Amino acid sequence: MDPLQEKEKIRFNIKKIRNTLTEREIKNRSNKIKNTIYNMTEFKIASTILFYVSYGSEVYTHDMIKECILSEKKVVVPKTILENEKLTLSELLDWNHLELGAYNILEPKDEYLKEIQINSIDLFLIPGVVFDLSGNRIGHSKGYYDKLLKKEHSVSYFGLAFEDQIVDKIPIESHDVMMDKIVTDKRVIDCKKTR
Repeated sequence: MDPLQEKEKIRFNIKKIRNTLTEREIKNRSNKIKNTIYNMTEFKIASTILFYVSYGSEVYTHDMIKECILSEKKVVVPKTILENEKLTLSELLDWNHLELGAYNILEPKDEYLKEIQINSIDLFLIPGVVFDLSGNRIGHSKGYYDKLLKKEHSVSYFGLAFEDQIVDKIPIESHDVMMDKIVTDKRVIDCKKTR
């Protein structure tokens, strides 16, 4: 089986598992992840953080975003540009500045778009369908985050996932970007140590 087919099979199986979680389970398990992140040094020292705005059965980030907007941290969220299949990054000053955008994900309304350069971000919180112990990830197959993160940065890339989304190894392609750490509801995986 070629890597693409294998990835698709893994993505399908893990999505199926994740989609069985109830809303209550998602919130409870996401809360554990949030509390872990809040206690991590990388989070404490970061002044500008990129969050993904969760949807469906992803690790829930809405509370984290709302809480960080009220803190001294600068919150940045992505907006999808469908024409070239890329993400643009925007500072978010108010939760109400979001609206449903591409793929039914909350994104900044055009009038509140405040573009931020990627090199000003200290910590990236990245979604994924599947992660392995080395920090490889499988997303939703569009490659938005791989395109965004392909530049070299001396910052932290954290994957957020429920424990059920972790597998030993996934096939990788040359454009894939690796996570530094993966935070689940059970543990923090230091991917650099397992490579």
